[in-house]
Amino acid sequence: MVRLSSLGWRRPVATLLVSVAAAAAAVVWLNREALHLATASVSRSLCAAAFVSKVDPGRVYAEEQRPLMDGIGGALRYTVDRPRREVRSSVLGLFPARAVYRDGLGCLVMHGDGPVPEAAGLADAAIADAFGPAVVEPADPALRRALDQAFAEPDPVHPRLTKAVVVLHEGRLVAERYAPGYGPDTPIWGHSLTKSVTQALIGVLVRQGRLRPEQPSPVAAWRSPADPHHAVTVDQLLRMDSGLPFDETDGPANPSTHMWFREADTAAYAARMPLAHAPGSAWGYSNLGYALLSRMIGDATGGTAAGAERFARRELFAPLGMRSAVIETDAAGTLLGSGFMYASARDFARFGQLYLDDGVADGRRILPEGWAAYARSQTLDTGYGAGFWTNLVNQGRVPVWDAPWGMPELPRDMFYARGAFGQYIVIVPSARLVVVRLGISLEGGTGIGAVVAGIIAALHRRPA
Repeated sequence: MVRLSSLGWRRPVATLLVSVAAAAAAVVWLNREALHLATASVSRSLCAAAFVSKVDPGRVYAEEQRPLMDGIGGALRYTVDRPRREVRSSVLGLFPARAVYRDGLGCLVMHGDGPVPEAAGLADAAIADAFGPAVVEPADPALRRALDQAFAEPDPVHPRLTKAVVVLHEGRLVAERYAPGYGPDTPIWGHSLTKSVTQALIGVLVRQGRLRPEQPSPVAAWRSPADPHHAVTVDQLLRMDSGLPFDETDGPANPSTHMWFREADTAAYAARMPLAHAPGSAWGYSNLGYALLSRMIGDATGGTAAGAERFARRELFAPLGMRSAVIETDAAGTLLGSGFMYASARDFARFGQLYLDDGVADGRRILPEGWAAYARSQTLDTGYGAGFWTNLVNQGRVPVWDAPWGMPELPRDMFYARGAFGQYIVIVPSARLVVVRLGISLEGGTGIGAVVAGIIAALHRRPA
């Protein structure tokens, strides 16, 4: 019989433990970017849930963030500090991230524990409520059935988690419904609906004569005629055919997520990105381009977060009656106009109505004449316009995402704003209709096309 000495078995175990520790450290090191992104995303999202939307951050974490954590959810910890109005997150005590709320400016991802830029925030005047506090329940059974369809959960494995649906017909609020904990005044993350709002703010500057779509983009880093970026126009940034790369790809780490969560100055990062194509020659989904458009808005309004927010409220939100809208900023004070706006479903519907009415609200011209038609005019051979998606292409798929361009069940003149996780502002001129759907649909479809088709059928059917 062979007997192992105590030293004999300890050495292999010690070697094994060292090897395991080294392997774990290597995995962490190789995935450090994704881990930094995860904690920053959680901190920012839950900060906005607690202090902007004023909904349960724990529920938002469970529905929106935890399913995206790819196995690290059990190691991720967050704390919501209500007195300090901030959220901190980490993974096993590492990769710490902090997001801080500022009045009127939303939540800011902080890079370190230094002072908070514009910490006092922005005191904003209240905007009148055009619709009243009561939820408008549709009297029409067919409309009620369409809302039932919007909130249905046909696949429990891939829940839709619809939070709000609002229907405007002929400019009137005819139907709305909300999930428990949400209501007419709950600001909800619009994701890339924000891009369409950024397109409107650029439109305001065009109406004021301060920008022209066809001009070279006024980006300081691109000033030299020798720079390949110099030829990129404002129009090409709006249309996403600037030549900047398709920047929102599968997986947690890509140029977009790095820009949002790791860069203090998002526009400076976007300006450094090399072109993947000659300007005007190819379409590629571009958060980078909308970061640069956001910097143009900031440059025209004083270069501060408060200045850009005041401009948005004075020129867009207040005239439309968008009571809860806020676009978050980066640490340099630039609006995160590629994807970080919060507003109620009613607010987003009012925004859609502006485009249905060719940029006029209550008799006041907000956008240049024809700006809405420009927004839905086709870019190259795609289903994208200039800041909005269109229904002009119903064959082929969006590159990289393998998603449909449009909604074939809806009229060809329909155009729409679309954001991640199932955010939609659907505008149907031929039906004089705006439908907003907001939710947290991480996988699978939302059924939005069928819902809007059902609403159109309900509104236009012959009376019995």
